[in-house]
Amino acid sequence: MEKKILQWMAYACGLITLLACISLHQLPAIKEQWILAAEMTDAVVGQTVIEIEESEDEKLYIEIPKNMDGKDIVITNDYQSQTIYVRFKNGVDDYSDNYSVYGSSNHIASMSYYKENGDGVLAIAMDMLYEISYYYEDGNLCMSFIDPHDIYDKVIVVDAGHGGRMSGAVKRGVEEKNLNLAIVQQIKALFDEAGDDSIKIYYTRLDDTNPSLMERANMANKSNADLFISIHNNASSSGLFTSDSGTMVLYNPLDKNEKNSMRLAELCLENVTASTGSNKLGLVDGEYIYIVRSSKVPVALIEVGYMTNYAELENLKNEEYQRKVAEGVYNAVMQAFEEGF
Repeated sequence: MEKKILQWMAYACGLITLLACISLHQLPAIKEQWILAAEMTDAVVGQTVIEIEESEDEKLYIEIPKNMDGKDIVITNDYQSQTIYVRFKNGVDDYSDNYSVYGSSNHIASMSYYKENGDGVLAIAMDMLYEISYYYEDGNLCMSFIDPHDIYDKVIVVDAGHGGRMSGAVKRGVEEKNLNLAIVQQIKALFDEAGDDSIKIYYTRLDDTNPSLMERANMANKSNADLFISIHNNASSSGLFTSDSGTMVLYNPLDKNEKNSMRLAELCLENVTASTGSNKLGLVDGEYIYIVRSSKVPVALIEVGYMTNYAELENLKNEEYQRKVAEGVYNAVMQAFEEGF
């Protein structure tokens, strides 16, 4: 009897050990799922789902509440969340009971109405990122949804890593999020100066906010961007100041297309190091990074320099150096387009 009990105890211990190993192996993925779930819980309270009356018309017709006109309506296209907000000043409480929305809903994932600061807000969640055009006619707001590639030859998404409460590396009072943003603002300045209306650039952030990892990747995927570039800065594994310095670029090994992530990463590495004179540290498999592996378009995550190198940190803080980084990124983009991306 005691022998059988001991055998069962041995089996149980073995099973527990096996389950523990499996759990530990899966823990990083589980943790990432928790993080992503937490990022998605910022819901609006008191919203009412709006049903759309189907029609063959490609436009969406939104009935305007009585005693209102275009001056009482503010329309915002939130590229980050692929949501269009129609705000009625001092809007009605019961929009869905008294007014209708009809037309084509092929591009619409969901629609809801809620009150916010006294205004009525119609939130239209899209299945992809669209530009919009609209006009007012016969008491309706008439809206069309346009694929950005129908307007622009090329579409790019540029991401400034971290932001908000997520500072990234912090050295000598310098926060990585601010360095990343400063470089992206220099990139924006270069493209603005070029004034090429055939290229559209969507930025995941241009201020001290922190879009979720999913929102960053979705902006690239749901705009079907030709290129997706994310700007970051590096630090030693210990967090201590070392002699390590230079630029590396992460790519998505899952991208097997002819014009792929690895080639874009090569172009970024070559051009940024040529512009700045920084050490060329090479390409890195970035599959372990969410926005890299989740990207369905060519992606390059540029680790511009080491904040844990005294000289390089001073360079990264310098506006002139940031401009050189931006010039390298700009040249990489232009070369990518010349190669057919």
